[in-house]
Amino acid sequence: MAIPDQLRVIIATDCGSTTTKAILIEKVGDEYRQTFRGESPTTVEAPFEDVTRGVLNAIQEVEELSGRKILDGERIITPADGQTGVDAYISTSSAGGGLQMMVAGAVKAMTGESAQRAALGAGAIVMDVLATNDKRLPHEKIERIRHLRPDMILLSGGTDGGTISHVEELAQYIAAADPKPRLGIGYRLPVLYAGNVDARPRVSEMLGQKMELVVTDNLRPTLEKENLMPARLEIQRLFLEHVMAQAPGYKKLMSWTSTPIMPTPAAVGKIMQTIAKLNNINVVGVDIGGATTDVFSVFGEVFNRTVSANYGMSYSISNVLADAGLPNIMRWLTFDVDERDVRDRIKNKMIRPTTIPQTLEELKIEQAISREALRLSFDQHKLLAVGLKGVQQERSIADAFEQGQTGQSLIKMMELHMIVGSGGVLSHAPRRNQSMAMMIDAFCPEGITFISVDSIFMMPHLGVLSEVHPQAATEVFEKDCMIYLGTCIAPRGTAKPGAKVMSYRLNLGGKQIEDTLLSGEMKFYPLGLGKTAEVVLSPSRGMDVGAGSGREIQGTVRGGVVGLVLDGRGRPLALPDNLADRRAKITEWNRALQLYPDE
Repeated sequence: MAIPDQLRVIIATDCGSTTTKAILIEKVGDEYRQTFRGESPTTVEAPFEDVTRGVLNAIQEVEELSGRKILDGERIITPADGQTGVDAYISTSSAGGGLQMMVAGAVKAMTGESAQRAALGAGAIVMDVLATNDKRLPHEKIERIRHLRPDMILLSGGTDGGTISHVEELAQYIAAADPKPRLGIGYRLPVLYAGNVDARPRVSEMLGQKMELVVTDNLRPTLEKENLMPARLEIQRLFLEHVMAQAPGYKKLMSWTSTPIMPTPAAVGKIMQTIAKLNNINVVGVDIGGATTDVFSVFGEVFNRTVSANYGMSYSISNVLADAGLPNIMRWLTFDVDERDVRDRIKNKMIRPTTIPQTLEELKIEQAISREALRLSFDQHKLLAVGLKGVQQERSIADAFEQGQTGQSLIKMMELHMIVGSGGVLSHAPRRNQSMAMMIDAFCPEGITFISVDSIFMMPHLGVLSEVHPQAATEVFEKDCMIYLGTCIAPRGTAKPGAKVMSYRLNLGGKQIEDTLLSGEMKFYPLGLGKTAEVVLSPSRGMDVGAGSGREIQGTVRGGVVGLVLDGRGRPLALPDNLADRRAKITEWNRALQLYPDE
């Protein structure tokens, strides 16, 4: 691998479950820019069964568009020389369903959740969580392990020096199930042990002969400490060396790359952490795909990722309907439509996943479904992104009253600085205003929050690039990847419809605006990309915009391709129950934000 200063031309691919995307990154003058892109269907399944075919096709498209010769047959030319070759080739992958794992912990709410966070942070889909107290009978646990056929199992449990009986019990279930891996017949299933150090000899005795057992540091060495990074690094290594090596064509692909292939979600998580660290901000990111929705958060220095494997906009769209319920989807619509028609459209999308809306009504229905998919996924994320459970917190009499704080969600919306959206329904919305509105409705930001969207879903490429060249990854992220939409100001609290929730003063490029925001009202002010506005916000009693109930706040807000949105609908967000009132309100909001041409 060349040192960063020598990397002037980089080709990066992301092998997704349906599409392989390639981007060319070049040093233009003194900065790095994304210059050309290509894509091709992923070829991990029959009839090709060779992931490199899709990679070569995507790179050939980049060659044709850029005029740069990158391939010599099936070889990537390195290093770059004029208009020939590249200095590095890097890749991420979620082809073949990504990394599918099962995790096991002694107690479901403690080591079970720590194991889940470790696996999710490494880019895995967690198929199930086994625990000694999960209320399943031994034969049910064994049958479940056999039936799921994960790519890998993470076994944890017990603090160092604590009990080993629970860990032994879980190891016995895994040994009895003797699961066969999903990919590859001739290799042993990787089992990563990250539990009580005292139980290592017994775990080795029970699993060492049957599985590819790897031992790493305990996830919960003490109740007060969670140590996830060693396990996450081992999961990614095992994914690369064992799981990926069995997938069709991956051995060849791994021989081409300049740095190890990274699971797509892990790469997106990496760039999220890089953004948060560089700007010293709290970030929530979402990637809504056809089959799954990934949610990422960085609060303080704590990174969390969850994957809602059952919520997506094509393959999993019926699950969104089942879990959100048809009334919750239809509450966002302003026109008459038969319930059966909506159900039929949803089923059509599931069986024809590559179709896109052809009419305005279809677009509105799709965007209504996306609001619910995003809301459900974010609710799941908040449940898992919590402080450590089981920690004894009584330090004094005063602390005894704080005992309920254990296990509280780390997601504090008033402390959130930025939301980053990604995925087709957000990145390719006909109007950027629609992307911003979907994220505001789904995430319900509080106070002052900046909102942006990934232009063409290049965050995975940049995540793996940040491992080898952080400067290039950051420059491309800021200049070419992110579409900055604007700022949302939303007071937290509830008020009667029509009551004043906030008075405000805005200085928009020398133009002074002084007005009030009423309950149930949304307002929109154009504020261009790179522009800022001085704001003075005076919330009414019981409302909070960041300084506390009824307390004034002053600051500077950033603009974007959409601008500044004032959301007076209150938090939590509640829509009118009456159908006519609700439709009138949503039509009013759509007009205020200029979402659709007919409203």
